[in-house]
Amino acid sequence: MIDTMRLRLRPWWDDDFAHMAEIHADPEMMELLGGPMDRAAPDAWIARQIVHYGREGFCFWAVEACGGVAPLIGAVGLLRMQDGMPMAGGIQAGWRIGRKFWGNGYATEAARAALADGFDQIGASEIVAFTVPHNHPSRAVMEKLGMRHNPADDFDHPRIAEGSPLRRHVLYRLTAPGA
Repeated sequence: MIDTMRLRLRPWWDDDFAHMAEIHADPEMMELLGGPMDRAAPDAWIARQIVHYGREGFCFWAVEACGGVAPLIGAVGLLRMQDGMPMAGGIQAGWRIGRKFWGNGYATEAARAALADGFDQIGASEIVAFTVPHNHPSRAVMEKLGMRHNPADDFDHPRIAEGSPLRRHVLYRLTAPGA
């Protein structure tokens, strides 16, 4: 587990499946992630996080707000980039915070903790994050984290169909402190 002033990043619990299904069913939340998902998709997503954790020792963690705000507000963490992706084998940071919790700085706070864990515990020399160009809130989080964007790194996501407005992605990088 990773604790911040207001949040806890923790392993996945059985209760989390229903909460993440609710988050993934929200059309506004999922607008830039391919659209709302039926119940099976977020369940499979959490299952992949659990497998990734077993293999790598890190994943997108379940995130809860301390003080009884909510049992689960979303997911934040790190993943090993899959083959076929730009930066394959590298470490990706990401976040999915439920819409009703937007505007509280939770994504930035949790991501900052996940990045510190990635550099300190995992030993990553660089961590990347990416999103579609018009996802301004996510890009703002990347910039608050000190990540840097170079347009030469932008790419077409290989798992998104050609012609989709979600295919083009911007890539941000952050190198380990002292590197």
